Amino acid sequence: MTEYLAVDGGTIAYEVAGSGPLIVLAHGMGDSRAAYRAVIPPLVAAGYRVAAVDLRGCGESGVGRPAWSRTAIAGDLLAVIRHLGGPALLVGHSISGGAATIAAAREPSLITAVVELAPFTRKQSIRLGDLRVKRFRQGMLRLLGTGVFGSVPLWRSYLDVAYPGVKPADWAERLGRIDSLLREPGRMKALRGMGRSAPTDAGAQLGNVRCPVLVVMGTLDPDWADPHAEGSAIVEALPSGLGHLEMIEGAGHYPHDQFPNQVVSLMLGFLRSDAAHA
Repeated sequence: MTEYLAVDGGTIAYEVAGSGPLIVLAHGMGDSRAAYRAVIPPLVAAGYRVAAVDLRGCGESGVGRPAWSRTAIAGDLLAVIRHLGGPALLVGHSISGGAATIAAAREPSLITAVVELAPFTRKQSIRLGDLRVKRFRQGMLRLLGTGVFGSVPLWRSYLDVAYPGVKPADWAERLGRIDSLLREPGRMKALRGMGRSAPTDAGAQLGNVRCPVLVVMGTLDPDWADPHAEGSAIVEALPSGLGHLEMIEGAGHYPHDQFPNQVVSLMLGFLRSDAAHA
């Protein structure tokens, strides 16, 4: 059941399932909380209260917000965690990975740990050699085209590259839902705004994080020529000993949707080790 929280000039939609320690799930741009539909049931079965959030401008959340930065998104996520009576493990995909970093640095008492899935959490730079990697070249051109033209078909063509190989069983339904949401007034504006926001605000906070961080990358993620190098750089920018990188073989930019069982297994193992070291 969808619930709504009024935040600084807008509304954030979310749904909660289960009982136990709180886990908050935040999706990437151009998406909705439905991205976590296969992750929520096993987390609930493992004894957690799971809140899946629609980012500002996305899903069922309100449109018309003035800012699309990771810092702005972090403020919304912290408001949800406060409302639900945190602290929480905060899980962020792509842009929300950077937002989770900022939230953890700003409010350490509210965030027990962070999981970043294919995160944009630091300044990006493209080297000439990167363009020789076909999936990176294809993904980048489609992302740029979506941003320039506000094109839903181009975004769908990006998703074809971002989900290499394995597709979810409900793939046609998933694409149809994304397509219909992005055609609602204001939704493509949110995607384009998030796409233009640089992750430098998140990168500046990596050294201020005080909780454990798990970074999960797919080996075939088209958003980077070398996903392992990107994940390693995030871990290295965190305070020593806090970050840990896991790679999922064959996954693209949506490991939680292509390989939900592997992602849940990594998360639960991370939570157990985090509790053991608390």
